Amino acid sequence: MIGSGFMGSAHSQGWRVAPRFFDLPRSPEMAVLVGRDAGRAEAAASKWGWAETSTDWRSTVERDDVDIIDIVTPGDSHAEIAIAALRAGKHVLCEKPLANTVAEAEAMADAAEQAAANGVVAMVGFTYRRVPAATFARDLVAAGRLGAIRQIRAAYRQDWLADSDGPMTWRLDKERAGSGALGDIGAHAIDLAEFITGLRLERVAGTLETIVSERPLLGEGIGLSGTASTERGQVTVDDVALFQGRFTAPDGGGFAPLGSFEATRFATGRKNALTIEISGETGAIAFDLERLNELQFFDATVPATEQGFRTIFVTEPEHPYLAPWWPAGHMLGYEHGFSHQVVDLIDAIAGTGEASPSFGDGLHVQRVLDAVGRSSNADGVWTPVHPHDPHEHQHAYDAH
Repeated sequence: MIGSGFMGSAHSQGWRVAPRFFDLPRSPEMAVLVGRDAGRAEAAASKWGWAETSTDWRSTVERDDVDIIDIVTPGDSHAEIAIAALRAGKHVLCEKPLANTVAEAEAMADAAEQAAANGVVAMVGFTYRRVPAATFARDLVAAGRLGAIRQIRAAYRQDWLADSDGPMTWRLDKERAGSGALGDIGAHAIDLAEFITGLRLERVAGTLETIVSERPLLGEGIGLSGTASTERGQVTVDDVALFQGRFTAPDGGGFAPLGSFEATRFATGRKNALTIEISGETGAIAFDLERLNELQFFDATVPATEQGFRTIFVTEPEHPYLAPWWPAGHMLGYEHGFSHQVVDLIDAIAGTGEASPSFGDGLHVQRVLDAVGRSSNADGVWTPVHPHDPHEHQHAYDAH
C-alpha cells in the first residue's frame, strides 16, 4: 500500500478483515506499507499489521514478491504510481477520483487496458458501491422494480469546512487534490447514481463556488499536525458544487432522465450525508449513507391504499455481501465496504469476478468532473461529457 493516513487506515482494515470472513480464492498478505515519512510509516505498519515499510514506492513497485499495489495517496501522484505499477505487471487498486485531470486519467486507463491483455487487473476505489443497501438498490433497478427511470437526485453533504478558521489541508490545494468538494465527494455521488441506474451522464450544467478563499496554515506545514499560525494559505478548489445532468437514454431508446447533484463541505450539521433518490415509472428508492443498513422502497404497482415508502433493513444473508457476516439484524458500518472491495478485487484477480469499477469507469467520472468545471467557467451552460482532443490530453500529461 502506497500512502497511509485516513484512507490508508480504511484500506488496511479491509485487507486485514476480508480474508477472515470471506472464503477468498487467493490469500492476500500485507507485505509493505510505503510512506514519505519513515517514522509515520512504521507507526502505521505496526498498528495495522503490515510486515515492513519503505519510503521508496518505485523500488517497491519493482519487487518480485509484490503482486498488488494499493494507492491511497493524494491525487497528484495517482497517475505516475499506477502507470508504473501496471507496466511492472502489478494489479492496481487506486482511490478515487482516478486522477487530477482528464489527461492523467486517460493515460491511466490506456495503461490499464494494455496491462489487461496480460491478465493484470486495475480497479478504482468507489467504495460506496459496496455498501450492501446500495448494491441491493442496483439489483432492484436491474430487475425492473422501478420501471423506466425518470429522475435522479443525488447529494453528498459534509460540514467539516464550515468553520472559516479551519486550517488548510492538501485537500484544499488544487495542485494536490485536483478539485475540492466536486472531486472529493461529488465523484462518489456521480458514480453511485450511475452504478445504481446503469445509466451514464452525457451532459451537465453547473456552478462551482469557493466560500472561504483563505485559511490558516498549520505550524508544521499544510496538512500536518500542529498549531495554527497567523499565516494564511490560498484555497484553490471549490467548497460547493451544484449541477444538473442529462443521462443517456436506456438501451433500446426511451426517455433520457435528468439528474440533480450537490457536493458541499459547508452543509452545517451534516457529517457524511450521501443521499440518492431514484424515481421510476413503477417505483422509487431512496438511500442515505448515514443510515447505511436501510433502503427506502416505494412500489407504485400495489393498490393506492397500500402505497408508501417502506424501510427494507438490508441485513439478511440473501442481501449482497451479507452472508459471511453476522446474524440477520446485526448492522454493518462504514468500514465494511473496504472489506467488500478487497473481496471483489481478489475475485477479479483470480478470474472469478469482474474488475469493477474499472479505470475506464474512473476516466468517465473524471470527464464528468471536467465538464462540470468547464460549465461553471462558462456561467453554467450545458456542457457535453466527452473526451477532449487526445493529442491535447497526452501533451498535457507529458508536460505534467
